[in-house]
Amino acid sequence: MSDIIKLLPDHVASQIAAGEVIQRPSSVVKELLDNAIDAASTEIILYVKDAGKGLIQVIDNGIGMSAMDARMCWERHATSKIRMTEDIFSINTMGFRGEALASIASVAQVEMKSRRDEDELGTHILIEGSEVKKQEPTATPIGTSISVKNLFYNIPARRNFLKSNPVEWKHLVEEFNRAALSNPEIRFSLYHNEELELDYVGETLMDRVLSVFSDKKEGDLIELDEQTSIINVKGFIGKPELAKRLRGEQYFFVNKRFFKDNYLNHAVNNAFEGTISKEQFPLYVIQISIDPSQIDINVHPTKTEVKFEDDRNVYQILRAVVRKALGTHIQAPQNTDFDDNRFINLQLNPPSIDEVKPYSNSGATVGKNDWGSFKDLYQQQRKESAQNWQTLFQAPNPQLQSVQPELVLPKNDEIQDTRVFFQLNNQYIVTPIKSGLMLVNQQAAHERILFEKYLLALDQNHIASQQLLFPKVINLLPGDEVIMEEILPEMGALGFTINAFGKNAFVINGLPAELHLENEQELLSEILETYKSNKQNEMNKHKNVAKTLAKKAAIKAGLRLKPEEMNRLVDELFACSDPQFSPDGKPCVSKLTLQDISKMF
Repeated sequence: MSDIIKLLPDHVASQIAAGEVIQRPSSVVKELLDNAIDAASTEIILYVKDAGKGLIQVIDNGIGMSAMDARMCWERHATSKIRMTEDIFSINTMGFRGEALASIASVAQVEMKSRRDEDELGTHILIEGSEVKKQEPTATPIGTSISVKNLFYNIPARRNFLKSNPVEWKHLVEEFNRAALSNPEIRFSLYHNEELELDYVGETLMDRVLSVFSDKKEGDLIELDEQTSIINVKGFIGKPELAKRLRGEQYFFVNKRFFKDNYLNHAVNNAFEGTISKEQFPLYVIQISIDPSQIDINVHPTKTEVKFEDDRNVYQILRAVVRKALGTHIQAPQNTDFDDNRFINLQLNPPSIDEVKPYSNSGATVGKNDWGSFKDLYQQQRKESAQNWQTLFQAPNPQLQSVQPELVLPKNDEIQDTRVFFQLNNQYIVTPIKSGLMLVNQQAAHERILFEKYLLALDQNHIASQQLLFPKVINLLPGDEVIMEEILPEMGALGFTINAFGKNAFVINGLPAELHLENEQELLSEILETYKSNKQNEMNKHKNVAKTLAKKAAIKAGLRLKPEEMNRLVDELFACSDPQFSPDGKPCVSKLTLQDISKMF
């Protein structure tokens, strides 16, 4: 039998290695920005076309390279930062393994121009698929310019795995912001399809944080500044009221290098314990300075993971620093009642034509016949899907004690008027039934009701829009504007009238007639955050948007309900096609049987 183990050709080995380092356009951006930062640049410009699929160009005014260095930097494992193994544990720069540029050159068409201050002419190099096509002297400014064109042009299968432009753009902006936050003294500019999208001037860390999170103001941040014998901690945390239900605004840097660490993330979340709910995540931008010999940054191909030699002490210090800052700046919250106007009315049926003057998404008035037809369709859908759940009030059949009672809704003339509802902790609706007690989670139940209502509205494209007397302009975070444009048709069908209003800005001209909220910025920001999270699931866009808005618009735990509101909510829940579970799969209804109660005694 012949030998079967062979050495891979160099170009195949380079392409396989590129798969570990270069996963998408944002990976190229990260590596090129790291090199530009290491070159002692004070200004870095990033040009992008088609979300990085067509072109990624990074221009810096750093120290530049000689002709020999310009050629050698494209070889695998060619680096100026390591001479021996021990050097890995004293690294203070970004790129250091000498694999990034070689990996990029193996899967793209690359052009580089570079010149040092002491040289009259610079160097111009063209590379395609790791093969150097041309190298010649050229006149070029001091610094380096690297253009990466047609990423994965020679690996069609890898290119087909890239996501849509909005998704890739979001990842690219995230990498750009990470570099900008870790180096606030450097000016960063980002152009997309020849339009200036972001421009961060050299500034302090606080100014840079406020520039990146444009919807925040100085009073929203709490400063961290602590020096210990193990680590130094600098940065900012957001006040508890800014906490969100997703982790989108959390950044760790160690020696100016971005990294992810669930263990240290738990330290920060633990410090916020008692000030935010368990479902929320605080904003933070934390820079940790530590002796390079105490960490290992070579544990992941993309260098986004860091191993600390003394991670327990780092955890304790970080938690103590955050807790100290919170204790200094945050006063105990006042115990105020919920404002009913913050939530959607419990008028679960669409309002009548006399109660509100509806508008279509285009601004044209919806006719009375159209509005009435939608209302009739909505009520008909409820009748067709209704189930006779009041049979729970009938005496149980002894032969069926082990069987879960069927949730069935009776006809109107069979409904009893003696039902009693009360709230437990302003969170659960409780009603006695013949077999014990039925408990309804009011928030999960309302989410289910609204989810099915919004799905119907998206199919029929009829939800009344109440036009605002004074339109509200909202500013979105960089990258979120493409997500908003993607879901604008669905938002319009749900009664929102939203139009683009300049870069990263949108104007709200109308809201769903039954939605009463004072903070439109908060509403849309949460819708976007939840939508981006749900988008990871295999769900069509209609269901995604309906689920997102239902979660935001539903009544929350803690809201006191009137008996007639509880009655109406339970009726609407059991008229749903799936009353048992919320859109997230959480139970809406549970039962405590007499047998369960007897066991307690």
